[in-house]
Amino acid sequence: MESKRRCRSRVFCWFGFYLALLLFFEGQVLAELRYSIPEEMKEGTVVGNVAKDLGLDKTSLIDRRFRVVSGSADAFFEVNPNDGILYVDRIVDREEVCERSSVCLINLKTVLENPLEIHYVTVEVQDVNDHSPSFATKESRLEISESALPGLRLQLQAAHDPDVGQFSVQEYKLSPNDHFRLEVKDRGKDGKIPILVLLKTLDRETKNNHKLLLTAIDGGKPSKSGTAVITVDVLDINDNMPVFTEDTYSVRLDENAPIGTTVIKVNATDLDAGSNSEIIYTLGNNVKSRIRELFRVDPNTGEIVVQDQIDFELEESYEIDIQASDKGSAPLRTDKSVMVNIVDLNDNTPQIEITSFSRAIPEDARLGTTVALISVLDKDSGLNGKVICSFNEDVPFTLSPSTQDNMYSIVTKSPLDREKQSVYDVTIVAKDAGVPSLSSEKSITIVVSDVNDNSPEFSQSPYTFYITENNSPGASLFSVRASDHDEGDNCLILYHIFKGGNENSKFHSLNLNINPENGDIMALKSFDFETLKTFQFQVVATDSGTPSLSSNVTVNVFILDQNDNAPVILYPVSSNGSAEGVEEIPRNVNAGHLVTKVRAYDADIGYNGWLLFSLQEVTDHSLFGLDRYTGQIRTLRSFTETDEAEHKLLILVKDNGNVSLSATATVIVKVVEPKEAFAASDVKSAAKVDEDDNVTFYLMITLGSVSTLFLISIIVLIAMQCSKTTDYTSKYLQDANYDGTLCHSIQYRSGDKRYMLVGPRMSIGSTIVPGSHANTLVLPDRRRASGEGGSILSV
Repeated sequence: MESKRRCRSRVFCWFGFYLALLLFFEGQVLAELRYSIPEEMKEGTVVGNVAKDLGLDKTSLIDRRFRVVSGSADAFFEVNPNDGILYVDRIVDREEVCERSSVCLINLKTVLENPLEIHYVTVEVQDVNDHSPSFATKESRLEISESALPGLRLQLQAAHDPDVGQFSVQEYKLSPNDHFRLEVKDRGKDGKIPILVLLKTLDRETKNNHKLLLTAIDGGKPSKSGTAVITVDVLDINDNMPVFTEDTYSVRLDENAPIGTTVIKVNATDLDAGSNSEIIYTLGNNVKSRIRELFRVDPNTGEIVVQDQIDFELEESYEIDIQASDKGSAPLRTDKSVMVNIVDLNDNTPQIEITSFSRAIPEDARLGTTVALISVLDKDSGLNGKVICSFNEDVPFTLSPSTQDNMYSIVTKSPLDREKQSVYDVTIVAKDAGVPSLSSEKSITIVVSDVNDNSPEFSQSPYTFYITENNSPGASLFSVRASDHDEGDNCLILYHIFKGGNENSKFHSLNLNINPENGDIMALKSFDFETLKTFQFQVVATDSGTPSLSSNVTVNVFILDQNDNAPVILYPVSSNGSAEGVEEIPRNVNAGHLVTKVRAYDADIGYNGWLLFSLQEVTDHSLFGLDRYTGQIRTLRSFTETDEAEHKLLILVKDNGNVSLSATATVIVKVVEPKEAFAASDVKSAAKVDEDDNVTFYLMITLGSVSTLFLISIIVLIAMQCSKTTDYTSKYLQDANYDGTLCHSIQYRSGDKRYMLVGPRMSIGSTIVPGSHANTLVLPDRRRASGEGGSILSV
């Protein structure tokens, strides 16, 4: 009693000391960390980085005297104050620390000062198969009367293996013999017990003893084993065994029963007389060392007495084997099990366990959808183990009790919206009904998952692309991109080209192909500006959700011209189609006389269709001159009597493309006397009257077409300017019906402004006056933004 009083006094003193210490420094007791290591790890082995896991500043650990509290867990672990790493300070033998416990936990307390903080760290020591089964007695002797009948069962000494679980003893084997066989009784948590069974009657006169080898094998891989030699001595008849007066013995014992308390008294009788009837009580051969430390049995009275502190949390019950043996020359023994049930006190906090947890719940989940199943375990019993759970914050979830005790379901109680909140940190509080009550908390994170409620969105709508003609079939031209605000497969987008619509769109979509994964679009054929100037189609983006959502976008494509058409000579043209002609002029013409005009056109536009004329060959350079822009051939001086009567002029017509293309025309000028010229002119005019009429007709059609195209271009230009006033580029001057043969545009600069001249193809040699703004657009100077700007833009 005095020892117990000193113990209680010491506990209250320490409790008061720690309470005063906490109140004085206003410290904080923070959350628990848990690590696990195998047993027998070398000294210095790193267990975990406590400072990192607690989020502590490593630079302040030394100043704050970061340490493991002295005396905590027998100094198996220490913490390095320089980096906050917990390491093994002394080799941990799990069997020494936790004996036969299924889970071996070592609790540590780490302390920081200024301000005071106490952190609890739990280290789980995992078992390894480092022990072989062993018998307490390597050689044991059994005495069996020769009158013993077959079927006699004798409980043998079980092997002891400090390891637990599968590493403990799993099977026994007996050496081959003719008289005995081995049975194994599974005692659950107490392990397996070997039982020796007599197969046939022993004959002492034939053989007075039998030597048997008992082998115990554990469940390790590779397995380990231990052996014991059993010597069976055959004795003469003592044919009555002790018999216990009760069939079963069971008793309840408070977990804090004082040492010396009598638990129960067992009694056995023997029908024999004399020493064969005298009974001695002992603990069974298979009683574990821990039970032997807690209880003892009086050999004469059979009383079971407490001799150490009983703790319900270490073991809820004990099954004690009591052996009653007579004092005969061949003693007979009887075993009886006594069940001691420990009565619990409220000294354990509830433990919350998540048995089933859906970490992600869809945002369209119905009310009452189960998110998680939790179970609450309190090692105490009765009201001490009755637990009530609740949330300590306002969340769209509720705890629904299950039909089973201490089981709860976390279910939704209000609609979820991932866009408002996608993650909920929920804290569950479990409180038992003991007096005083104990409680614990556990936090879980619930993620609200996405549903496919967003359609793909294109980065632009519509898309406008410019590509040059004569592209390589199969090469990538441009790309479209779409994004989806959903997650996972709901935002995985596939692209395809819409094949419907009008016939024109269907035709162009058949000539295109799209990469379904990245939206890269390629042409299956080469485009020709002179045939096709613009087209449009639609691209559809579809996500991979179920059901899938899609959206489409219109893609406008404008074909840009390349210099792929050579100039064509319109005049002169001979009857066989070659560019040759004969012109007759009077000899008396003056300088500047118009001999003829070479006419040509180029199907390209802009610089590619801007034609320049030059004389390649001429009989007399002093007689004729060629206007490089208009193609007019004029006399440079009057003819003299010494000039030849016939002159050959070879005219080169070339465009202004980067790689210019050209054509040639030949004009033969015949110089005749004035009278001959006049007569020839009358005959020639009469002969060509029909031809002139045809040419006039074609010229009228051409001029009408040019005028119509010009008006359409002006209207399209004005419409584009109204819709996009801030971006003036050459694309606004293109029209779907523009054939690129008779129209052109020229940009030029005057001061800090740029001008674009748009109109029907005219003589390129016409003078462009910078002060005149007829048929022009004033363009903003964008060279400063883009870094470069061309002075002339062809459309």
